[in-house]
Amino acid sequence: MFERDLDHDGEGQQERLRFWVTIGLGAILTGVVAALVLLLARANDDYDRSLGWQAHSLEIISQTRSLDAALARAEAALGRFAVGLQKEDGRVYQQQWGLALQYLTLLQRNVRDNPKQAELVGKLTKELASRGEQLGDAALSANYRQTIAAISKYNAAGHDTALIRIDRLLSELIRNERAILAERNRIAASDRASLNQAILLFSLLGAVAAVIAIAATVSLVRAEGERRVARRETLFEADRAMQLEAAVDERTAELERANLALRSEMSEREAAEAQLRQAQKMEAVGQLTGGIAHDFNNMLAVTVGGLELAQRLITTAPEKALRHMNNAMDGANRAADLTRRLLAFARSEPARPEMTPIDECITGFAELIERTIGDRIALTLDLHAAGLACWVDRQQFENALLNLSVNARDAMDGHGSLTIRTLRDESENTAALAVQVVDTGCGMSPEVLERVFDPFYTTKPAGQGTGLGMSQVFAFCRQSGGEVQISSTEGEGTSVAMLLPVAKPQAAGAAAPGTGDADADAGPGAALSILVVEDDKRVLAATVDAVEELGHKAVACSNPLEAEGLVDTHGGFDLILSDVLMPELTGPEMIAQLKQRWPALPVLFVTGYAGDASEDEAFGDHDVLRKPFTLTALEQAIRRSGDAQRLAS
Repeated sequence: MFERDLDHDGEGQQERLRFWVTIGLGAILTGVVAALVLLLARANDDYDRSLGWQAHSLEIISQTRSLDAALARAEAALGRFAVGLQKEDGRVYQQQWGLALQYLTLLQRNVRDNPKQAELVGKLTKELASRGEQLGDAALSANYRQTIAAISKYNAAGHDTALIRIDRLLSELIRNERAILAERNRIAASDRASLNQAILLFSLLGAVAAVIAIAATVSLVRAEGERRVARRETLFEADRAMQLEAAVDERTAELERANLALRSEMSEREAAEAQLRQAQKMEAVGQLTGGIAHDFNNMLAVTVGGLELAQRLITTAPEKALRHMNNAMDGANRAADLTRRLLAFARSEPARPEMTPIDECITGFAELIERTIGDRIALTLDLHAAGLACWVDRQQFENALLNLSVNARDAMDGHGSLTIRTLRDESENTAALAVQVVDTGCGMSPEVLERVFDPFYTTKPAGQGTGLGMSQVFAFCRQSGGEVQISSTEGEGTSVAMLLPVAKPQAAGAAAPGTGDADADAGPGAALSILVVEDDKRVLAATVDAVEELGHKAVACSNPLEAEGLVDTHGGFDLILSDVLMPELTGPEMIAQLKQRWPALPVLFVTGYAGDASEDEAFGDHDVLRKPFTLTALEQAIRRSGDAQRLAS
């Protein structure tokens, strides 16, 4: 009995021990299962997140490529718009530029979690804003059909360093994102390995659970089912990873093909633009040749004829010879003024306005107009603006009158009536006067009238006109604060009116003292020692003679490389009179070298080329005398340089 109780107690203890061991093993197994489930869930989440970051990097790279392509298409459309002035090209440019800005917005949103990429996108945003303003300026010119201005601005934009900066920013964005993508690929591979390890551990746990609960068929089936599900998920994830990798490779290849096509298109566009610029340049040269030669031949005829008559009459009739020599000098000065006006029209030289009595100017210029239009055209002056003056460039005003008169002569085929009329505003405060040029020619059609002010537009045969006459008139009036009005009827004639603002009385008073002071300062000065540097031997000889005629001592130098030796040999000069454009060494470059040894050396530049205002910076604070110059102009320039030297000392 006692032994049976002991056995029962032993069995009870064993059962309790087995129970608690079972409970403990179950708790441990449950904990291990829970831990493995959490590990598997975390590994799966990490892998999904890695795949998401991979897709995010690919999206950023794709958006950057799309932005680059949209910019290229926008600039290509703008180039076609600037050349062809087709509105459809302008709309394509606006559409592609807007698309590029949309891609930029997406990039800003997608890289905001990456400070380095966000900084690059910020710089890119600023560059594109500046680039948009630059291209928008060209598009605006093209929209107003200003072909030359649009092409010039588009060409300047095409050579802007902003293109290089934008390309570098885009390349750096892609390069950085590719580095990030490589790192994310590595993390994804690591996460995938972790997931596989978690799945393997979970599978091992199922095997252990199956061994422990071998009697539990349901548990075994369930464990087997879980293993099957795990295997299917593993295969699915492996297949998904392979598909994603294949998609990445395909997209990369597609982007490479698109990049190659884009670069090929850019090369073709640059070649087409270069051919177009060359063709336009040759066309402009051909159009300019005839008209400019015509004007120069008229002025050279006056010069050559006057000198020839002066040669014949110099001994028999000195007074007539002097008059013909004055006419020749006037013709030469007008030829120089024509060059200056052409440069002013091209914005290479600023206008020089002065108080100009309009009626007196027209009366004095009428003789040249009569010689230009011929004897078969009757010139009538109907002037009603006596006592009124305008603040305009006199030479440009005369050139505008000459252009209108020549156009009228051609419209009348050399036979008809030309009337130049001035009308004044009869109100108490006179604000403007009108200068009308009226002809009885063939008139203009509405189509021609719409394009009459376009540069290089002409209805004359090749070689008989440049197409710049009316555009010069338009530019002169706008530059003088006025405007142009034109009316024409086919078969009846044309009337062109230049409306010019009348100068205020105080403007005349303000201008007069300056002129008077300049004249008052005129007078003989002390003889100076002057080094004349000029590569053209004829110009050098003439300049040396002119300097000596003014009472100064001149030393000739035909090579700028020898100037430093001459200055050293003569112990310095009171003035260096130097040409600007010379072979081997330009005038400003030569002076810069001389200034290193003689900082206080006075300089007077002489040049026949009038560049843009920005090019004048090369002259520094030195005076510049434009060729051709008169003896008086040379004397005044030398006196100014001498006065500047005395003030400096």
